[in-house]
Amino acid sequence: MTSSPYPAIAERGYAHPEFLVSTDWVAEHKDDANVRILESNEDPLLYPSGHIPGAFEVDWTRDLNDPIRRDYLDRSAFQALVERLGITPNTRVIFYGDKNNWWATYSLWVFRLFGHTNAAIMDGGRIKWVNEGRPMTKEIPSSAPSSYPVVERDDQTERVMRDEVLNHVRANGQLVDVRSPQEFTGERMHMPDYPNEGALRGGHIPGAKSVPWARAIDPETGEFLPADRLKAIYQEEQGLSPDREVIAYCRIGERSSHTWFVLKHLLGFPQVRNYDGSWTEWGNSVGVPIERP
Repeated sequence: MTSSPYPAIAERGYAHPEFLVSTDWVAEHKDDANVRILESNEDPLLYPSGHIPGAFEVDWTRDLNDPIRRDYLDRSAFQALVERLGITPNTRVIFYGDKNNWWATYSLWVFRLFGHTNAAIMDGGRIKWVNEGRPMTKEIPSSAPSSYPVVERDDQTERVMRDEVLNHVRANGQLVDVRSPQEFTGERMHMPDYPNEGALRGGHIPGAKSVPWARAIDPETGEFLPADRLKAIYQEEQGLSPDREVIAYCRIGERSSHTWFVLKHLLGFPQVRNYDGSWTEWGNSVGVPIERP
């Protein structure tokens, strides 16, 4: 990877600005042969209602998750997905979507499990592209199938499982809970206006810091805050140290993938993992510790 080709992003002081691109960059490069634009949303109706010309859809439930087990697609399913999308190991994949790129960072994180590091997020997401009055289309693109080698999924480098989290808690490790304050305290077991997704107990993992994911976003533009403001939140205010591993979690791993992206790529924390089991697993597990004020 190299530095960001977009000066306004590079000037924000990120550790790895190459993992962000601007809407200007996407408009200029979306038709490049070695670039693939992927839209990933929570709302399945958005993509068919209009999307960036040439952008393909990655549906987080249909494309990224196993239909039976609570797990991600396996190596052969990932190979089939990227080959259908015309992606090779050398393709620069740009993700964007709704909810300030919740599901875009989630999709990027899943691609990272299979070693595809040549990827970035379109800063500001779908809403920024729309607000700038840029072209949208309902036309579904097509691509000749590509060739992508079978890659084993890595469940250790970027992902963490429940028992590892339990050991992390016992060792007084760093955790960040990115859910709403009401979920953190146990007042709620789901986001406002969302259904309860099955957790029987409310609260948070012992020792976790409460930093709602959206604090990393400029509410006016939908873009990520500059590095100095992110450091003020995560390091100065919460005391998170880049010298120690950090585990991020939420309810099913989608919001925490957003914070994983911020800590790992924008602030440069070398050891950040996403606990995708999150509260729907932890809040139902027998015998694990829970804190409530």
